[in-house]
Amino acid sequence: MPTAATDDRLPLRRARARRLGGLYAVTPDIADTGELVARVEAALDGGASAIQYRNKTADPARKRAQAAALARVHALRGGLFIVNDDAALAAAVGADGVHLGEDDGGIAAARALLGPERIIGVSCYDDFERACAGVAAGADYVAFGSFFPSSVKPGARRAAVELLGRAASLGVPVVAIGGITAENAAGLQRAGAHAVAVISAVFDAADVETAARAIASRWRRPSPAMHRT
Repeated sequence: MPTAATDDRLPLRRARARRLGGLYAVTPDIADTGELVARVEAALDGGASAIQYRNKTADPARKRAQAAALARVHALRGGLFIVNDDAALAAAVGADGVHLGEDDGGIAAARALLGPERIIGVSCYDDFERACAGVAAGADYVAFGSFFPSSVKPGARRAAVELLGRAASLGVPVVAIGGITAENAAGLQRAGAHAVAVISAVFDAADVETAARAIASRWRRPSPAMHRT
């Protein structure tokens, strides 16, 4: 069997990572699965390129049910589908990948669960060296932030915008997160972000589709040529 370094399925993984551009919509803690699905569908209709399922308050059974429901949305509508924190759940529902924070286990363990086709993203906060180590370990994209005050994580460490341009040398998509709105997203794009991860400015809006479009419509897509060699 081929190793992860030579597996002929790696082009699929790289193609998945290259689709990460513009609006990366991250779900809030919504207990009602029907409401969650409706809001995610609206975000996709508004142009979100990726959805991350994130729920910090649900029990494991509800998380499994909600992730499975969003996987069905993904199958019908497309858009990358990423699960926050839990590589086992991502693998179980057939997600495109997982996003790992600093307390969510290592990349190697996640890769063992996901296989070579799925993508792994890592939160790097304000730490460029963490991003370098993550890419060296096999991360497919890196996320920095918080760039602005965040109502979701009011105590989050703040990241310098210069990190986004510096991270271009890593050869993977770079995601900005933290307090991002339609008004400030373009500045992060100009600084080097390929995508912006947004919770409140999309999912707290009365019209989720319109809020998503306000960010997605002004965003360039990442270059198709971008990938690690």
